[in-house]
Amino acid sequence: MIGRKSPHTKNTSSRKRAQKKATRSYFTCFQCGKSFNQHRKLEVHMRVHNEESSFTCQQCGKTFTEKGTLKSHMRIHTGEREKPFTCGLCGKSFIRELNLRYHMNNHTGEKPFTCDQCEKSFTRKIGLNSHMRIHSRKNCFKCNQCGMSFSDIDRLNRHVIIHSGEKPFTCQQCGKGFKFNRNLKTHMRIHTGEKPFTCHHCGKCFGHKVSLKTHLRLHTGEKPYTCSLCSKTFTYKSTLNAHMRTHTGESPYTCKLCGKSFSQKGNLQTHMRIHTGEKPFLCGQCGKNFRCKVTLIYHMRIHSRENCFICQQCGTKFTDSKHLKDHVITHIGEKPFMCNHCGKSFTLKGNLKTHMRLHTGEKPFTCKQCGKSCRHNVSLQTHMRLHTGEKPFSCLECEKSFTYQRDLKRHLQSHSVEKLQSDKKLTKRGYLKNPLPIHAGRRRLNCDQCNKAFLLPSHLKIHLKSHADARPYLCFLCGKSFKWLRNLKWHQKIRVCVKSRLRSHRS
Repeated sequence: MIGRKSPHTKNTSSRKRAQKKATRSYFTCFQCGKSFNQHRKLEVHMRVHNEESSFTCQQCGKTFTEKGTLKSHMRIHTGEREKPFTCGLCGKSFIRELNLRYHMNNHTGEKPFTCDQCEKSFTRKIGLNSHMRIHSRKNCFKCNQCGMSFSDIDRLNRHVIIHSGEKPFTCQQCGKGFKFNRNLKTHMRIHTGEKPFTCHHCGKCFGHKVSLKTHLRLHTGEKPYTCSLCSKTFTYKSTLNAHMRTHTGESPYTCKLCGKSFSQKGNLQTHMRIHTGEKPFLCGQCGKNFRCKVTLIYHMRIHSRENCFICQQCGTKFTDSKHLKDHVITHIGEKPFMCNHCGKSFTLKGNLKTHMRLHTGEKPFTCKQCGKSCRHNVSLQTHMRLHTGEKPFSCLECEKSFTYQRDLKRHLQSHSVEKLQSDKKLTKRGYLKNPLPIHAGRRRLNCDQCNKAFLLPSHLKIHLKSHADARPYLCFLCGKSFKWLRNLKWHQKIRVCVKSRLRSHRS
């Protein structure tokens, strides 16, 4: 170990060198007070005030104070994207090795440059140098109102506007005021639609440079925000903040109607649609509405046939395998979810939860207009027709409309039936054995195979199953299949199934 400096000695030496360098400022700009340790740097800096920008890009006209900056800029036009220095953690590449070193601090969280007076740490050395001017009081510009110190007069002038509350830059289109001209220029992009920052990976455009930088993480895979508890990494700081609530259990967003709490504001907003009945996401192909955007995306797969899961017994299509599994249970007749209060069984767990509201008296769906509460969302939607005046059920005979389907059925009975056949009798399925329309002149729906006529499309659909060979409803005890769900239920209920009877005797 002889001849080597200890890490502590190295750090102390680097701090002293940085402090010494920070305080060694001989050449000062008389316009803004900024100081430089070399006269050449002051000369370059003065071009900013004199608007002397000697180095101009011949392709876009942009000007620069230094030749090296122009060379770096030209890479945009020439397409030269050589970045030999690549981060081994996220794959992001850099033109200079120094930039890679600075970038690595994002992953490690390292801030190697520390002020020995206040122990504040910095990622870059230039940040420490600028900070040291505050302690040395040399070229230090202080705010008279709050005592805050700045390394140059420009920063002080920008800061003073905060205290005055003055917003001298006003948008001519919407009247909004801004403290700085640059903020007004950025704001104007909202009105003009200008998006000058383009992603060279996918071509997406952005109105703000910071938005582009954030977007680029999707392509580079960079996840600079790390959870201190489980080391999980995130692309965005907001995502990390939301994740931290899973550790703390904090749910700051509470529903005022039912008291349910959520860890994210977006989840609360989605939840509120349960109470309001709002379904803002519309399918352009079939007109179906959805509460959540993700549900609409899943639904669209049915139309595109992408990742579409089809029931082999009845041909019904589903957007994911879970919904298909839930559906298959309806064919086998299994009801694994039982109510502990009344013993009633259900095919799906969600149906049991809905049923439990009968026992608990819970009515989570509330009308915003009159305050009435409903047990089911569909009941709220039906109730809302009283406020909206919507009457979706129309009589084809006299064109009178009704709010509820039951009112339409009652109305149909008031019409006289012309030329009813003497042997007309309604079957359990709801259509006539010798079918005639209840209203004279009403269009009949005929079966293509036997020409039998029906009043409603749903009745014709049920009838068509009698011609088909499919038996989608299967008894999971004996394997016998049925065309109709009611036949399967009857089969199991009255113990026609031998295995079902044996099972009941054993129990």
